[in-house]
Order: sequence, then C-alpha cells, then structure tokens
Amino acid sequence: MVTKLQRRTTSRRKLQFLSTLYNSKSVKRRSIVLNVLLHCHKLKLKLEKIHREYQNLMAIRNQYFSLLKHVQIPKQVKVEKVGEEFVVKVSCNKGGDKLVSILEAFEEVGLNVVEAKVCCTHFFAMEATAVAQHQQTTDIKDVTQAILKAIEKQGGEHI
Repeated sequence: MVTKLQRRTTSRRKLQFLSTLYNSKSVKRRSIVLNVLLHCHKLKLKLEKIHREYQNLMAIRNQYFSLLKHVQIPKQVKVEKVGEEFVVKVSCNKGGDKLVSILEAFEEVGLNVVEAKVCCTHFFAMEATAVAQHQQTTDIKDVTQAILKAIEKQGGEHI
C-alpha cells in the first residue's frame, strides 16, 4: 500500500510541476499531458523552421563566396606624396607572390617601407607608407609604373 501511495503522490507532484511549467489551467491529468505534448510539438516545429532558415542562409553564403571567386578586381595603384613620404595604395586580384614583387619594386625605385597593411581575403589590397633612401628624388609616376610592372609580372595580367 505504501508504494501505491508514494507513486500517486509523485505522479501528482509531477503533474503539478508540468501544469505550472506550461501554464496549464486544467487540473485533469489528460488535459495537462495534452498541453505538454502540444507545447513540445510547437517547439519541434519552431526548431525545424530555424533549421530551414539556417540551411537557406548557408546556401546563400556559399553562393556568395562562389560568386566572389569569379569577380575580377581591377588593378589600382594610387601614389600620393605627403611631405617626404609616399602613401601607396594597391588593389588587384589574388595570386602569386604579389607582396614580394611589390616590395622589390619599392627597393628598385629607392624607397624604404616604413609601414604597410596588407589584406588578401578576397582580393589583394595593400596600403604602405615609404620614404626615399638617402634623400633621393623619386617621382610619383616612377613609383606607380614600378608597382604596376611588379603586379603584371607576378600575376601575368595585362594593363
């Protein structure tokens, strides 16, 4: 008898807990269980919806990255002279050792790179600050042409 009584009380406690957890107004065992099942079913539907949205977003992301691979970035070289420093901005397609050839071009023209920022996630981009070696007079056109030649030589691209 004691075990039956214990089972009933634990069963009632569990039902009470479920009714408070899922805001069930009913006191009947059957309706409480149905409310809990309904709530679980709704959660399952929400989870499936979130999963479908995630799959759609991943497909869009993959499509975006595949399109990015086919985009041709035009070569751009901008050189500005600010006081004694040259500020150089370069952008072009990825591939090859472009950084090495551009740094060699700086050396050929007679510039020392003081600071450089390079990014090559989707395309090659570089922003550098350089100064002339030994008070040399260097022209902006010479620097631009040397960098364009370095990019063309390395990437096999034509202007």
